[in-house]
Amino acid sequence: MSGTNGWRLAFGANVVEGGTEFRVWAPASRSVDVVLYGPDAEAVHPLGREEDGWFAAVVPGAGAGTRYRYRLDGADAYPDPASRSQPDGVHDPSEVVDPSPFRWTDEGWGGVPADELVIYEVHVGTATGAGTFDALVERLDEIAALGATAVEPMPIAEFPGHRNWGYDGVFLYAPESSYGGADGFRRFVDAAHARGLAVILDVVYNHLGPEGNYLHAVTGGQYFTDRHHTPWGDAIDYARRPVREFAIQNALHWAHEYHVDGLRMDATHAILDDSDPHLLQELSARVRESLPEGRHFVLIAEDERNERRVLLPQPEGIGLDGVWADDIHHQLRRHTAGDHEAYFSDYTGSVEDIVRTLRQGWFYEGQESQNHGAPRGTPADGLPPRAFVHCIQNHDQVGNRAFGDRLTESVSLPVYRAASALLLLSPYTPLLWMGQEWAATTPFQYFTDHPEELGKLVTEGRRKEFGKFSAFGDPAVRERIPDPQAPSTFESSRLRWDEAERPPHAGVRTLYRELLALRRTHPALVRRDRERFAVAALGEHALALRRTGEDGRALLLVVSFQGPLSVDLDAVEETRASGAPWDLLLSTEEARFGGDAEGEIVRLSPQGRLEMGGAGAVVLEGASDALSV
Repeated sequence: MSGTNGWRLAFGANVVEGGTEFRVWAPASRSVDVVLYGPDAEAVHPLGREEDGWFAAVVPGAGAGTRYRYRLDGADAYPDPASRSQPDGVHDPSEVVDPSPFRWTDEGWGGVPADELVIYEVHVGTATGAGTFDALVERLDEIAALGATAVEPMPIAEFPGHRNWGYDGVFLYAPESSYGGADGFRRFVDAAHARGLAVILDVVYNHLGPEGNYLHAVTGGQYFTDRHHTPWGDAIDYARRPVREFAIQNALHWAHEYHVDGLRMDATHAILDDSDPHLLQELSARVRESLPEGRHFVLIAEDERNERRVLLPQPEGIGLDGVWADDIHHQLRRHTAGDHEAYFSDYTGSVEDIVRTLRQGWFYEGQESQNHGAPRGTPADGLPPRAFVHCIQNHDQVGNRAFGDRLTESVSLPVYRAASALLLLSPYTPLLWMGQEWAATTPFQYFTDHPEELGKLVTEGRRKEFGKFSAFGDPAVRERIPDPQAPSTFESSRLRWDEAERPPHAGVRTLYRELLALRRTHPALVRRDRERFAVAALGEHALALRRTGEDGRALLLVVSFQGPLSVDLDAVEETRASGAPWDLLLSTEEARFGGDAEGEIVRLSPQGRLEMGGAGAVVLEGASDALSV
């Protein structure tokens, strides 16, 4: 990776020549001291008052490894909200970190273009037995061999306890100590780049966790505002410049100190900011301006509004590169697994609606939503397919189920393989959830490690939340939902990588590798624009998706979620061959992919009639004239 254009964090603890500069925003305080903790005694150093509530001073002799807190008005002392390291947890002193000694080996790394992203989402704590950055490095070769081009860790900001999804983080600048801390994360990013993998970090700018959040105390409550309310309480006050800078500097911090290649920003619809420009507009512009020309850096939103403005370039829009577009997941899950309660009630799961979602990128473009109680969405016309991140599983869609069960617990492997082919061969950006590529059987459950009183409320709230589902109406049934606070809930969520070597899992992994190799190399798939693909329904349980390359070669994916299927391809405009007939390239139900080893699975006549004996997908190759949609 090229240089950092001289970027430096504007606050926190920064090692300088001869000592460390400490700088903190404490607008409600008259005086602030930094308290340094040594082996035998505390050393107290007053910070000088600056304008707008800032306090700062250089403390000679303080360096990397120094433990410290800020004492306000001679009373209580708190960890640094901008701490780079909390080695003993969220309530203990912060640690000075000097990023400069780390020896990066990624010189020349420029990131991965948005068009080439295949994102592999992981939870660091459960992705391996050790649950650390270094242990995950040992799995990067397998992730790269799969065909993924980016790894997306769930949030790693220091959180309370040792077990958490990461969305309860309270020190946004400090990589989680139980995962390996600052240098552990640097080693992980450097190792990913060595394997050609980008790192897209999940970050949270809409709220902070309830335990160990000292921003309220240090700022005298001025970090938050009661003008807006979120599901987590008062909103963060992004109308204040120091608060705004805290988020923007955080994004710059990950880009420069840790060389990350992008950010996935949690629930951007809950970042309530009336400012002009909006926080995300300024953040996007500042990050891009700070990076060298040619450096690829992506900003992806999780945003339930289906709002095109998020993706439009500035100044008309926010200027982000992508958005999690979960409509396709919801349609497919309803069709294949039958889920119909809660937000799934907004989706029919019909093949016609699946096709419509694939044509647009998302389904809701202004229709009335029962769950939102209002019209939802805006048209997707003109937005590039790469901007829509599609999935058939992610941490939310698995972990927010009562038992954390994966899709394969609800559908057959032929249906799973068919849905996987649709995900990987569409023009949209695919996101894979760790273990998905081998149809992992391990659940991913909701787990926390809060103090007893708060933990009890979390457990009760979790079980009460599922009371609105018919399957959990009985309190006795709800009691069987795993306790988020129990260590066993965390342990049962650990991946078992050895599964991938055994049938039928090994076959599913082989299928994923072949489909991703096709996506990467076939002329019909490398161009991912709206003009070169079409999709059509083939009855109540089947559809076809066609991709065409500039050289005239075409691929046709036929997906059947419930067989058998018999269809005349020449009778459907989107599937009609021109010149030479379609040739069978692969079937997801071949024995090498874990399918039925006996009998003829697929028949394709010279006249263009395709017959499939059951659920699955086939990939056909042929020639094409100009694509008509």
